[in-house]
Amino acid sequence: MSIIIQNAKEADLPQLLAIYAPYVEKTAISFEYQVPNLQKFSQRWQSISQTYPYLIAKQDDQILGYAYASPFHQREAYQWLAEVTIYLDSYAQGQGTGRLLYQHLETCLKAQGILTILACIATTEHPDDYLTNKSLNFHKHLGFKEIGHFKNSGYKFEHWYDMKWLEKDLAKKNDQPQPIKKFRESKLFRDYEQD
Repeated sequence: MSIIIQNAKEADLPQLLAIYAPYVEKTAISFEYQVPNLQKFSQRWQSISQTYPYLIAKQDDQILGYAYASPFHQREAYQWLAEVTIYLDSYAQGQGTGRLLYQHLETCLKAQGILTILACIATTEHPDDYLTNKSLNFHKHLGFKEIGHFKNSGYKFEHWYDMKWLEKDLAKKNDQPQPIKKFRESKLFRDYEQD
């Protein structure tokens, strides 16, 4: 059965949190130390989805992963940039689900007027049990370019890890960009609503 991309709903959040938890507990992909409780996770979702897309990939009613955008910075002059994030269930990795989610996310962000997307990626010079560079390679494969490298910026599992910023332009910048729109207010939002 084909993969369906939809807006995340509150009822989906326990499954999304279950996908996210291993990234906190077993990897340095997330720099969080503790898995947030469902209430805190829900607050994050509510805050982000007021303005930006928060998408899930489903197959046979099973959520395979999710991707969303959030503001790069709160200052108005940064509104045409958005930070993107993706998490996949372990069994859904390497099957094209991440690419599909990002393709849909980029379409939604373009409709909002977002011009550039950024990804903040944990990296390591020496891969270990907690971090490989698969996420970095995945983003580069999708056309992201490395623009910043912060050495030894995150400490987790008794190791220091680097952080890299990657960038991808979605559209050309001009001298009079229109203010971005909230995704919820776009026609495209309804296309991603669940039945």
